[in-house]
Amino acid sequence: MKIAFCDDDLSVLDEMSTLLGQYCGKRNREIEYTAFHSSLELLAAIEKGIRFDVLFLDVMMPGENGISAAKEIRQYDTVVKIIFLTSSSEFAVQSYTVDAYFYQMKPIREESFFRLMDSVLSTCGKERECSLILRCKSGITRINLDRLEYCEVIGRTLLFHMDNGTLLESAGSLDELCGQLAPYENFLRLHRSFLINMEYIQSISYKAVKMDNLAEIPIPHGKCSEVKNTYLAYAFKRQQVFLP
Repeated sequence: MKIAFCDDDLSVLDEMSTLLGQYCGKRNREIEYTAFHSSLELLAAIEKGIRFDVLFLDVMMPGENGISAAKEIRQYDTVVKIIFLTSSSEFAVQSYTVDAYFYQMKPIREESFFRLMDSVLSTCGKERECSLILRCKSGITRINLDRLEYCEVIGRTLLFHMDNGTLLESAGSLDELCGQLAPYENFLRLHRSFLINMEYIQSISYKAVKMDNLAEIPIPHGKCSEVKNTYLAYAFKRQQVFLP
């Protein structure tokens, strides 16, 4: 587990590292952390391919503020849990535009820090159990399978379409991917070139499945009833609501 603290106030960085040390001691955990004194230092590290599981990011910093820095970070990493630190609620609404995990008011007390760490580490743990590691052009990337809408293969390139519109490329075969995702019942091999996440199905016609992002995935001839029955069985098992 890797955590980063980014704040222009050195006393805050010292305080955060102390709190983390106390947390690791009381929870009997080993957590690696890195401290950054500016958003520029942090961005430089992320651009080089360094990845963190959790990022505590100060909002008000000279140069580039935390919200702007987070927008840039999201271009490289859509998974990291961003926790904003601030003494004002002024930017609370904007924090949601970068999919922030939490907006923590300063000063952060030990009780609040422990509770927040318990929550975010639990979330990270659950996501790791439902994630896939890809070797992309930009480096190694971990994706949350719950956020994968569908995957298509072109030649030896797998294209992963995520729910936020991000498109990731990785070398591999769809047969191998299907084997890896076999334990997850929400994925359906719809076509020799497509694997879809049934959680993102918007509608099914006789010739195609329309996804939430409006992409239409072709259904092989004669397979429409089979696809519908598979989806209905999955939805029923998930206790989703049906109209008679």
